[in-house]
Amino acid sequence: MPGWWSRHTPKFVTCLREGYSAKTFSKDLVAGLTVAVIALPLAMALGIASIPQGVADSLRAVHPWLSPPAMGLYTVVIAGLLISLLGGSRTQIGGPTAAFIPIVFAICSEHGYAGLAVATAMSGLMLVVGGVAGLGRYIKFIPYPVETGFTAGIAVTILASQLKDFFGLVILGPDGKLQSVPADFVPKLAMLFSHFDTFNWRAASVGAGSLLALILFQRFAPRLPRALIVMAAATLAVWALGWNTRTEIFDGEHTRYVVDTIESRYGSIPSSLPAPRLEGFSWNLVREMVPAAFTIALLGAIESLLSAVVADGMTGHRHRSDQELVAQGVANIGSAFFFGLPATGAIARTTANIKAGARTPVAGVLHAVFVLAIMLLVAPLAKLVPLPTLAAILIMVAVNIAQVDEFRYLLRAPRADIVVLLATFVLTVFTDLTIGVGVGVVLASLMFMKKMADSAADPRYRELEDASPDVADPKDPARLQQRVVPAGVEVFEINGPLFFGVADRLKDVLSGMTRTPKVFILRMRYTFHIDASGMHGLEEFHHKCRRRGTVLLLAGVHAQPLFEMTRMGLVDEIGLPNIFEDLDGALARARELVAHPTEPATHVHQRSS
Repeated sequence: MPGWWSRHTPKFVTCLREGYSAKTFSKDLVAGLTVAVIALPLAMALGIASIPQGVADSLRAVHPWLSPPAMGLYTVVIAGLLISLLGGSRTQIGGPTAAFIPIVFAICSEHGYAGLAVATAMSGLMLVVGGVAGLGRYIKFIPYPVETGFTAGIAVTILASQLKDFFGLVILGPDGKLQSVPADFVPKLAMLFSHFDTFNWRAASVGAGSLLALILFQRFAPRLPRALIVMAAATLAVWALGWNTRTEIFDGEHTRYVVDTIESRYGSIPSSLPAPRLEGFSWNLVREMVPAAFTIALLGAIESLLSAVVADGMTGHRHRSDQELVAQGVANIGSAFFFGLPATGAIARTTANIKAGARTPVAGVLHAVFVLAIMLLVAPLAKLVPLPTLAAILIMVAVNIAQVDEFRYLLRAPRADIVVLLATFVLTVFTDLTIGVGVGVVLASLMFMKKMADSAADPRYRELEDASPDVADPKDPARLQQRVVPAGVEVFEINGPLFFGVADRLKDVLSGMTRTPKVFILRMRYTFHIDASGMHGLEEFHHKCRRRGTVLLLAGVHAQPLFEMTRMGLVDEIGLPNIFEDLDGALARARELVAHPTEPATHVHQRSS
């Protein structure tokens, strides 16, 4: 039981037990305010993008104070607060994310908001059960090409969903009322194309100007809260031109606003939180929403744990994956009861939180409190925000999460990994996330098994097949016990293929050492195969070594791993002088490095993401 409790103690409690000073609070305060400023416009944009127009109208008929942008803000306040209070990461920021847009939109289109609320609460229960059962550690086994494929697929779907508001298109139903675009990708594009004659040049100019400003801010002033600045400037410009109140005739019959705003489309934003309730609950609906709930839970688990891993890499701390799932589950249950959206860890906001100086989960708690305070104070002004600007913000989000560089990088991976990448991407875009991830994982597993079956006929494997632990690879037979390892040098051996099932273990190797070594030798004499996930894990491990001032050497590298590492550029990063055919060569190099610690390290060509 002590081990169970240690895995499920919230980091908020851990940080308070360690001692919480005024200096730490001041850093958390600044970080919380910084992230709140970033989260505010994004939350409203995500709410608008997630809820179809027809669902928004039906909700407002029952709850006049409720609107999609307000639902995004409720999610930040409730879910963001619970994730920081209960989570297993020190710096994780939770809330609505762009990855959920296509899933939420599809659920609402078919089942209304009641279906979404029930599915969100059910997904929360699934996440809590998964966390308590210790399933958090297994999420890391999702192959890297699958992660990149479904992320890129989601980005394409988000981009398509924003074209309507970006260009100011008007889609009317037979009753003359605004109609939502279909949830599916191809019908959505077909409808947008068929209604492109309603193109609004004023709305498009606002959207294009906002997008250009966001690009320039990201390029030349990345530390500024660009979304909030651009949103405020666009709101002021539209108000000064009178485009937010004036209407015009289009197609000779219908009227529309010159530029749609939150108020013209959805009404005002409430300046308080709603009373908790689970909208439209019924047991029949529970049975219907099981697949949707599983989809939300799967994406929430993947994205939150990926975000926590990114935070670990930036801070040097280690998150508690099982407790993180529990926190995400409780947060989604809370969000469902306060008319919110599904929530998870947000990588971009978590990164901003760390860069702003956050030290503990108190920063995340303060970020939720600040968003609530801003919502209470400036709700009357927020309704004037033009929708093309919010569409531009989400287009930038889609571009940033698409990981174009990573996608192109994986196109140089082994053929099996390319197949997995493209299959996941295409299925995510044209079907849904669950099918894309499921097929991707199954494909990766089958191709790995085939690779291992093919390799079994390799004479090198036959030599080692029934060998005792004392019989080593003929190519690199040296036993470590027979060699003198210099002080400050560590040797770690991989016994088998480096693939998606074991690549994540490398990340914890340095963390488990009491003292950081000057040189780390990774012995690969039994590694005859490496896939894209293994390559990615090795690359991240190399970057981690560099951040700690450790030189990474590879020993006993076989032909296939060396060929793939060369093709994907990893040899250039590690440096050919640091890769050896056997352990003796690596140890000789290690002695040189220990004797001359000021020797310059190899240059790293790091891809942006």
